[in-house]
Amino acid sequence: MEAMMTGILADSLGLMPPKASTFAPAVDFWFDFTLWVSIFFFVLIIGLMLLFMVKYRRRPGVRAVVTPTHSTALELSWTVIPTILVVIMFWGGFKTYMDQRVMPLDAYEIGVNAKQWAWEFTYPNGIRHPELHVPKDVPVVLTMYSDDVLHSFFIPAFRVKMDVMRGRYTKLWFQATLASPPGQYYPVLCTEYCGTSHSTMTTKCVVHETRAEFEQWLRDADPLKKLTPEQYDEYLRDPSAFIAAHPDIQGLQSPADMGRKLWDSKGCKQCHSIDGKVGTGPSWSGIWGQTHEFSNAPPTAVDENYVKESIVNPRAKALKGYAANAMPTYQGRITDREIDSIIAFIKTLKSGSEAK
Repeated sequence: MEAMMTGILADSLGLMPPKASTFAPAVDFWFDFTLWVSIFFFVLIIGLMLLFMVKYRRRPGVRAVVTPTHSTALELSWTVIPTILVVIMFWGGFKTYMDQRVMPLDAYEIGVNAKQWAWEFTYPNGIRHPELHVPKDVPVVLTMYSDDVLHSFFIPAFRVKMDVMRGRYTKLWFQATLASPPGQYYPVLCTEYCGTSHSTMTTKCVVHETRAEFEQWLRDADPLKKLTPEQYDEYLRDPSAFIAAHPDIQGLQSPADMGRKLWDSKGCKQCHSIDGKVGTGPSWSGIWGQTHEFSNAPPTAVDENYVKESIVNPRAKALKGYAANAMPTYQGRITDREIDSIIAFIKTLKSGSEAK
Protein backbone atom coordinates (compact mmCIF):
# COMPACT_ATOMS: atom_id res chain seq x y z
CA MET A 1 0.00 0.00 0.00
CA GLU A 2 2.79 2.40 0.94
CA ALA A 3 4.68 1.75 -2.28
CA MET A 4 1.50 2.26 -4.30
CA MET A 5 0.50 5.49 -2.60
CA THR A 6 3.95 7.03 -2.33
CA GLY A 7 4.50 9.91 -4.69
CA ILE A 8 1.28 9.44 -6.72
CA LEU A 9 1.00 13.14 -7.39
CA ALA A 10 4.58 14.34 -7.05
CA ASP A 11 6.14 11.52 -9.06
CA SER A 12 3.58 11.71 -11.84
CA LEU A 13 4.16 15.44 -12.23
CA GLY A 14 7.93 15.18 -11.84
CA LEU A 15 7.91 17.59 -8.91
CA MET A 16 10.08 15.54 -6.58
CA PRO A 17 13.72 14.50 -7.03
CA PRO A 18 14.49 10.78 -7.34
CA LYS A 19 14.25 8.64 -4.20
CA ALA A 20 17.93 7.86 -3.78
CA SER A 21 18.26 6.88 -0.10
CA THR A 22 16.66 4.53 2.40
CA PHE A 23 14.86 7.50 3.98
CA ALA A 24 13.25 8.80 0.80
CA PRO A 25 10.28 6.36 0.50
CA ALA A 26 9.07 6.98 4.07
CA VAL A 27 9.52 10.74 3.83
CA ASP A 28 7.63 10.84 0.54
CA PHE A 29 4.86 8.60 1.88
CA TRP A 30 4.14 10.84 4.85
CA PHE A 31 4.47 13.93 2.72
CA ASP A 32 1.91 12.56 0.27
CA PHE A 33 -0.35 11.32 3.07
CA THR A 34 -0.44 14.79 4.62
CA LEU A 35 -0.91 16.40 1.21
CA TRP A 36 -3.84 14.18 0.20
CA VAL A 37 -5.56 14.56 3.58
CA SER A 38 -5.23 18.33 3.23
CA ILE A 39 -6.54 18.28 -0.34
CA PHE A 40 -9.49 16.06 0.63
CA PHE A 41 -10.65 18.29 3.47
CA PHE A 42 -9.97 21.47 1.53
CA VAL A 43 -12.18 20.28 -1.33
CA LEU A 44 -14.80 18.93 1.09
CA ILE A 45 -15.06 22.11 3.18
CA ILE A 46 -14.94 24.56 0.26
CA GLY A 47 -17.34 22.38 -1.74
CA LEU A 48 -19.89 22.19 1.07
CA MET A 49 -19.53 25.91 1.72
CA LEU A 50 -20.27 26.74 -1.91
CA LEU A 51 -23.13 24.22 -2.00
CA PHE A 52 -24.77 25.66 1.11
CA MET A 53 -24.26 29.23 -0.12
CA VAL A 54 -26.24 28.39 -3.26
CA LYS A 55 -28.81 25.94 -1.88
CA TYR A 56 -29.67 27.83 1.29
CA ARG A 57 -29.31 31.39 0.08
CA ARG A 58 -31.96 33.86 1.16
CA ARG A 59 -34.90 33.95 -1.26
CA PRO A 60 -37.74 36.51 -1.48
CA GLY A 61 -40.95 35.30 0.20
CA VAL A 62 -39.30 32.42 2.03
CA ARG A 63 -39.20 32.65 5.81
CA ALA A 64 -35.91 31.86 7.50
CA VAL A 65 -36.04 28.72 9.60
CA VAL A 66 -34.46 28.29 12.99
CA THR A 67 -31.12 26.56 12.55
CA PRO A 68 -29.92 23.90 15.00
CA THR A 69 -27.41 25.08 17.61
CA HIS A 70 -25.99 21.72 18.65
CA SER A 71 -25.24 18.27 17.24
CA THR A 72 -23.33 15.81 19.39
CA ALA A 73 -22.68 13.45 16.49
CA LEU A 74 -21.38 16.23 14.25
CA GLU A 75 -19.17 17.73 16.94
CA LEU A 76 -17.70 14.34 17.81
CA SER A 77 -17.03 13.71 14.13
CA TRP A 78 -15.11 16.92 13.51
CA THR A 79 -13.15 16.43 16.73
CA VAL A 80 -12.36 12.70 16.73
CA ILE A 81 -11.57 12.25 13.02
CA PRO A 82 -9.05 15.14 12.80
CA THR A 83 -7.49 14.02 16.10
CA ILE A 84 -6.95 10.51 14.75
CA LEU A 85 -5.43 11.90 11.55
CA VAL A 86 -3.12 14.25 13.46
CA VAL A 87 -1.96 11.40 15.74
CA ILE A 88 -1.25 9.24 12.68
CA MET A 89 0.75 12.06 11.06
CA PHE A 90 2.67 12.69 14.28
CA TRP A 91 3.49 9.02 14.70
CA GLY A 92 4.71 8.72 11.11
CA GLY A 93 6.78 11.89 11.33
CA PHE A 94 8.27 10.99 14.72
CA LYS A 95 9.22 7.48 13.59
CA THR A 96 10.88 8.82 10.44
CA TYR A 97 12.69 11.48 12.45
CA MET A 98 14.03 8.94 14.96
CA ASP A 99 15.20 6.69 12.12
CA GLN A 100 17.27 9.62 10.84
CA ARG A 101 18.67 10.57 14.25
CA VAL A 102 19.89 7.13 15.40
CA MET A 103 23.29 6.71 13.73
CA PRO A 104 24.55 3.23 12.77
CA LEU A 105 27.68 2.20 14.66
CA ASP A 106 29.35 0.78 11.55
CA ALA A 107 28.79 3.83 9.34
CA TYR A 108 31.48 5.36 7.13
CA GLU A 109 32.28 8.81 8.55
CA ILE A 110 33.06 11.91 6.50
CA GLY A 111 33.84 15.37 7.88
CA VAL A 112 32.01 18.38 6.45
CA ASN A 113 33.26 21.95 6.71
CA ALA A 114 30.93 24.78 5.69
CA LYS A 115 32.17 28.28 4.99
CA GLN A 116 31.00 31.25 2.97
CA TRP A 117 30.30 30.04 0.32
CA ALA A 118 31.57 26.52 -0.21
CA TRP A 119 31.51 22.98 1.17
CA GLU A 120 34.58 20.89 1.91
CA PHE A 121 34.61 17.18 2.75
CA THR A 122 37.37 15.41 4.67
CA TYR A 123 37.65 11.66 4.06
CA PRO A 124 39.20 9.12 6.46
CA ASN A 125 42.38 8.92 4.34
CA GLY A 126 42.98 12.66 4.82
CA ILE A 127 41.79 13.78 1.39
CA ARG A 128 39.96 17.12 1.41
CA HIS A 129 37.63 17.56 -1.53
CA PRO A 130 34.86 19.99 -2.51
CA GLU A 131 32.56 17.16 -3.67
CA LEU A 132 30.81 14.50 -1.61
CA HIS A 133 31.48 10.98 -2.87
CA VAL A 134 29.90 7.94 -1.20
CA PRO A 135 29.44 4.25 -2.04
CA LYS A 136 26.00 2.83 -2.72
CA ASP A 137 24.28 0.77 0.02
CA VAL A 138 26.75 1.85 2.71
CA PRO A 139 25.59 3.91 5.73
CA VAL A 140 27.44 7.24 5.85
CA VAL A 141 27.63 9.66 8.79
CA LEU A 142 28.49 13.31 8.15
CA THR A 143 30.08 15.21 11.05
CA MET A 144 29.63 18.88 10.23
CA TYR A 145 30.77 22.27 11.48
CA SER A 146 30.84 25.85 10.19
CA ASP A 147 33.73 28.30 10.08
CA ASP A 148 31.56 31.38 10.11
CA VAL A 149 27.77 31.70 10.02
CA LEU A 150 24.83 29.33 10.16
CA HIS A 151 24.50 27.06 7.13
CA SER A 152 22.18 24.15 6.37
CA PHE A 153 23.22 20.98 4.54
CA PHE A 154 20.54 19.51 2.25
CA ILE A 155 20.54 16.71 -0.31
CA PRO A 156 17.03 16.71 -1.84
CA ALA A 157 17.36 13.25 -3.41
CA PHE A 158 18.22 11.73 -0.03
CA ARG A 159 15.54 13.69 1.91
CA VAL A 160 18.08 14.68 4.58
CA LYS A 161 18.78 18.14 5.95
CA MET A 162 20.67 19.46 8.97
CA ASP A 163 21.85 22.86 10.20
CA VAL A 164 25.62 23.40 10.28
CA MET A 165 26.72 25.75 13.06
CA ARG A 166 29.81 27.51 14.26
CA GLY A 167 31.16 26.37 17.62
CA ARG A 168 29.50 22.95 17.67
CA TYR A 169 29.25 19.75 15.64
CA THR A 170 26.07 18.42 14.09
CA LYS A 171 25.55 15.06 12.44
CA LEU A 172 23.31 13.39 9.92
CA TRP A 173 23.42 10.02 8.24
CA PHE A 174 22.02 8.37 5.14
CA GLN A 175 22.40 5.28 3.02
CA ALA A 176 22.31 5.90 -0.72
CA THR A 177 20.36 3.34 -2.74
CA LEU A 178 20.66 4.75 -6.26
CA ALA A 179 24.05 5.22 -7.90
CA SER A 180 24.68 8.37 -9.89
CA PRO A 181 24.60 7.82 -13.66
CA PRO A 182 28.01 8.44 -15.29
CA GLY A 183 28.71 12.15 -15.47
CA GLN A 184 25.72 13.01 -13.27
CA TYR A 185 25.31 13.76 -9.58
CA TYR A 186 22.84 14.68 -6.85
CA PRO A 187 22.92 18.39 -5.94
CA VAL A 188 23.93 19.47 -2.44
CA LEU A 189 22.45 22.80 -1.33
CA CYS A 190 22.72 25.28 1.52
CA THR A 191 19.19 26.07 2.71
CA GLU A 192 19.99 28.72 5.32
CA TYR A 193 20.64 32.25 4.07
CA CYS A 194 24.33 32.83 4.73
CA GLY A 195 25.27 35.99 2.86
CA THR A 196 25.48 37.52 -0.57
CA SER A 197 26.51 34.34 -2.43
CA HIS A 198 24.20 31.97 -0.56
CA SER A 199 22.46 30.86 -3.75
CA THR A 200 25.74 29.64 -5.25
CA MET A 201 26.74 27.53 -2.23
CA THR A 202 26.16 24.25 -3.99
CA THR A 203 28.21 21.16 -4.70
CA LYS A 204 27.87 17.60 -6.00
CA CYS A 205 27.11 14.30 -4.34
CA VAL A 206 28.31 11.37 -6.41
CA VAL A 207 27.14 7.87 -5.45
CA HIS A 208 29.45 5.10 -6.65
CA GLU A 209 27.96 1.77 -7.65
CA THR A 210 30.44 -0.32 -5.63
CA ARG A 211 32.74 0.16 -2.65
CA ALA A 212 35.69 -0.73 -4.90
CA GLU A 213 34.76 2.05 -7.32
CA PHE A 214 34.54 4.50 -4.43
CA GLU A 215 37.93 3.42 -3.05
CA GLN A 216 39.44 3.91 -6.51
CA TRP A 217 38.06 7.45 -6.60
CA LEU A 218 39.65 8.12 -3.20
CA ARG A 219 43.02 7.04 -4.53
CA ASP A 220 42.67 9.29 -7.59
CA ALA A 221 41.03 12.30 -5.88
CA ASP A 222 44.23 14.27 -5.32
CA PRO A 223 46.78 13.47 -8.03
CA LEU A 224 49.23 16.11 -6.75
CA LYS A 225 49.39 14.35 -3.40
CA LYS A 226 50.69 11.20 -5.09
CA LEU A 227 53.85 12.85 -6.36
CA THR A 228 57.09 12.54 -4.44
CA PRO A 229 59.10 15.78 -3.96
CA GLU A 230 61.38 14.74 -6.81
CA GLN A 231 58.44 13.93 -9.09
CA TYR A 232 56.76 17.23 -8.23
CA ASP A 233 59.87 19.21 -9.18
CA GLU A 234 60.02 17.29 -12.47
CA TYR A 235 56.32 17.97 -13.03
CA LEU A 236 56.80 21.74 -12.55
CA ARG A 237 59.78 21.85 -14.94
CA ASP A 238 57.88 20.28 -17.84
CA PRO A 239 54.24 19.39 -17.04
CA SER A 240 53.41 18.05 -20.51
CA ALA A 241 56.37 15.68 -20.61
CA PHE A 242 55.78 14.49 -17.07
CA ILE A 243 52.07 13.81 -17.67
CA ALA A 244 52.88 11.92 -20.89
CA ALA A 245 55.46 9.83 -19.04
CA HIS A 246 53.10 8.96 -16.17
CA PRO A 247 49.72 7.93 -17.63
CA ASP A 248 49.11 5.89 -14.47
CA ILE A 249 48.55 9.07 -12.41
CA GLN A 250 44.86 9.65 -13.08
CA GLY A 251 43.52 13.21 -13.17
CA LEU A 252 46.88 14.97 -13.40
CA GLN A 253 46.81 18.08 -15.61
CA SER A 254 49.02 21.10 -16.17
CA PRO A 255 49.45 23.40 -13.13
CA ALA A 256 47.23 26.06 -14.75
CA ASP A 257 44.48 23.54 -15.51
CA MET A 258 44.71 22.15 -11.99
CA GLY A 259 44.46 25.74 -10.72
CA ARG A 260 41.30 26.37 -12.69
CA LYS A 261 39.75 23.23 -11.20
CA LEU A 262 40.69 24.47 -7.74
CA TRP A 263 39.20 27.91 -8.51
CA ASP A 264 35.97 26.12 -9.35
CA SER A 265 36.00 23.58 -6.52
CA LYS A 266 37.52 25.42 -3.55
CA GLY A 267 34.92 28.18 -3.57
CA CYS A 268 37.21 30.83 -5.12
CA LYS A 269 34.75 31.50 -7.94
CA GLN A 270 32.07 32.63 -5.50
CA CYS A 271 33.99 35.88 -4.92
CA HIS A 272 36.70 36.12 -7.60
CA SER A 273 35.65 36.23 -11.24
CA ILE A 274 38.02 35.46 -14.10
CA ASP A 275 36.35 37.72 -16.68
CA GLY A 276 36.91 41.12 -15.08
CA LYS A 277 33.55 41.39 -13.31
CA VAL A 278 33.79 42.79 -9.81
CA GLY A 279 32.40 40.59 -7.05
CA THR A 280 32.81 40.26 -3.32
CA GLY A 281 36.54 40.07 -4.01
CA PRO A 282 38.71 41.40 -6.84
CA SER A 283 38.61 39.70 -10.22
CA TRP A 284 41.61 37.54 -11.07
CA SER A 285 41.52 38.68 -14.69
CA GLY A 286 44.77 40.47 -15.53
CA ILE A 287 45.64 40.81 -11.85
CA TRP A 288 49.13 39.30 -12.06
CA GLY A 289 51.83 41.95 -11.69
CA GLN A 290 49.43 44.74 -10.71
CA THR A 291 50.22 46.87 -7.68
CA HIS A 292 47.49 46.82 -5.06
CA GLU A 293 46.85 49.42 -2.40
CA PHE A 294 45.77 48.45 1.10
CA SER A 295 44.22 50.18 4.06
CA ASN A 296 46.57 48.51 6.53
CA ALA A 297 49.79 47.87 4.58
CA PRO A 298 52.09 49.45 1.97
CA PRO A 299 51.33 48.91 -1.74
CA THR A 300 52.31 45.44 -2.93
CA ALA A 301 52.66 43.83 -6.36
CA VAL A 302 50.61 40.72 -7.07
CA ASP A 303 53.21 37.96 -7.08
CA GLU A 304 53.65 34.46 -5.66
CA ASN A 305 54.18 35.66 -2.09
CA TYR A 306 51.17 37.97 -2.14
CA VAL A 307 48.85 35.31 -3.56
CA LYS A 308 49.93 32.74 -0.98
CA GLU A 309 49.56 35.22 1.88
CA SER A 310 46.10 36.23 0.64
CA ILE A 311 45.01 32.58 0.73
CA VAL A 312 46.39 31.52 4.11
CA ASN A 313 46.16 34.89 5.90
CA PRO A 314 43.69 37.04 3.96
CA ARG A 315 43.39 39.72 6.65
CA ALA A 316 47.08 40.56 6.65
CA LYS A 317 46.49 43.02 3.82
CA ALA A 318 43.06 44.65 3.44
CA LEU A 319 42.59 45.64 -0.21
CA LYS A 320 41.01 49.06 -0.56
CA GLY A 321 37.43 48.94 -1.81
CA TYR A 322 36.71 45.47 -0.41
CA ALA A 323 35.57 44.18 2.97
CA ALA A 324 38.56 43.25 5.12
CA ASN A 325 36.89 40.19 6.64
CA ALA A 326 35.03 38.82 3.62
CA MET A 327 37.42 35.94 2.95
CA PRO A 328 38.06 33.15 5.48
CA THR A 329 41.53 31.74 5.90
CA TYR A 330 42.42 28.58 3.99
CA GLN A 331 45.27 27.75 6.35
CA GLY A 332 45.31 23.97 6.79
CA ARG A 333 42.71 23.46 4.05
CA ILE A 334 44.89 23.90 1.03
CA THR A 335 48.34 22.52 0.29
CA ASP A 336 51.36 24.38 -1.03
CA ARG A 337 51.07 22.38 -4.25
CA GLU A 338 47.48 23.51 -4.71
CA ILE A 339 48.56 27.11 -4.11
CA ASP A 340 51.23 26.65 -6.80
CA SER A 341 48.50 25.54 -9.21
CA ILE A 342 46.29 28.52 -8.38
CA ILE A 343 49.23 30.86 -8.97
CA ALA A 344 49.90 29.19 -12.34
CA PHE A 345 46.24 29.66 -13.28
CA ILE A 346 46.21 33.35 -12.29
CA LYS A 347 49.29 33.94 -14.45
CA THR A 348 47.39 32.73 -17.53
CA LEU A 349 44.45 35.11 -17.09
CA LYS A 350 44.42 38.04 -19.47
CA SER A 351 42.74 41.31 -18.60
CA GLY A 352 39.12 41.52 -19.71
CA SER A 353 38.73 37.97 -21.03
CA GLU A 354 37.97 34.68 -19.35
CA ALA A 355 40.61 31.97 -19.58
CA LYS A 356 39.66 29.00 -21.70
